[in-house]
Amino acid sequence: MGNTRKFTVKLLTKLDENSSYSNILLDEALGRSDFDKRDKKFISALFYGVLERRLTLDAIIAELSKNPKNKLNHTLRNILRCGLYQLKYMDSVPDNAAVDESVELAKKLRNPAASGFANGLLREFIRRDKALPKAENEIKRLSLEYSCPEWLVKKWLDEYGKDKFTALLESSLGQAPTTVRLNNLKGSAEETLDMFLKEGMTFERSKYLDYAVNVANAGAIEKTEAFRQGRFHVQDLASQLCCRNLDPQPGEIILDLCSAPGGKTFTIAEMMNNEGRVLAFDLHPNRVKLIRSGAERLGLTCVTADVNNAKVFNSELPAADRVLVDAPCSGLGVIRRKPEIKYKSPEDFDRLPMVQYDILDTASKYVKVGGLIVYSTCTVSRAENDEVIKRFLSEHEAFERDGDDFMQTITPDMYGSDGFFIARLRRRR
Repeated sequence: MGNTRKFTVKLLTKLDENSSYSNILLDEALGRSDFDKRDKKFISALFYGVLERRLTLDAIIAELSKNPKNKLNHTLRNILRCGLYQLKYMDSVPDNAAVDESVELAKKLRNPAASGFANGLLREFIRRDKALPKAENEIKRLSLEYSCPEWLVKKWLDEYGKDKFTALLESSLGQAPTTVRLNNLKGSAEETLDMFLKEGMTFERSKYLDYAVNVANAGAIEKTEAFRQGRFHVQDLASQLCCRNLDPQPGEIILDLCSAPGGKTFTIAEMMNNEGRVLAFDLHPNRVKLIRSGAERLGLTCVTADVNNAKVFNSELPAADRVLVDAPCSGLGVIRRKPEIKYKSPEDFDRLPMVQYDILDTASKYVKVGGLIVYSTCTVSRAENDEVIKRFLSEHEAFERDGDDFMQTITPDMYGSDGFFIARLRRRR
């Protein structure tokens, strides 16, 4: 296990020193490694665990350390974070193992005092019964308990009330499910599920959508025979529910203006039985390639992918029966997949509502009279969701709400999915 801990500390330090997405960094590193399945599972649990509990772990370090946190270099800090996480949150790891392995890692640092410092801090945490630092108010207590920044605790409390915001905090921790969408164009669902079983995967079919399946024990899911044959693509349930709200029909023209990596495009094309036109776009050529390769693997010939700026009207695009705007957002609904999101400054998100509105405004110009536009995000922020739609409706009289339930916020506790927002608007003239 020593090498697994050293590997994890190196990854966490690399994440601290270089801006990167945690999931991409981990997946690429594990893909290049020769660790077995058991070790990879431990590395993933420790890596994501430290990330999602970083705020709490740093508060413990600050309380137990006589030196300010910023005087600890990245590597030593991550050794301490990993040790504390194992002590506090990993029941399967004996206390002595967590301490001893951390001390051994600290011994390899250039600072001769590092190992003694690590040993003293971790053993003091044990002597204090692994208690969290005391909080002077309820917001601070919740922030430490859920390792969620105070600004976000306050935001969710203000926007969703006491009952719902606790569920949001709880669902921001832990492992997100791996959900796939079975390709109805490549054999029956039963045939694909039989392939899952043969490859050692376990699964549970969704009670909400026919082709949605939660899978486990998949390992490198893209290396399975079912994946190679284009029998499924990975897509969270909330995204699949978004496509159901769009309700694409065979023979229609559909625009997906913020498509990459293409999951919703693929589901839309499959729901249309590969009949009609699905025009998918992204701003970056390399991401457009992802859409094209995914559509090819799945056998979706009705999909055309190209580069386009969603904020700028393109007169060459056809009028569409339905338009999907899955707008860039803060990602506050997918924190458990990308824990580093919650450590951003709230100011980083201030400009997003304007960007989202501009994209929605441009997208509305492609909708046929009587056509539908769906606006979606993977965030649970009123400013990026409800407020954008309210502004749009107030400034676009040609559009109206599509049904009484035209706007919905999906929180993870509802379906076990990501946090998500969906709004349906109809062009009446």
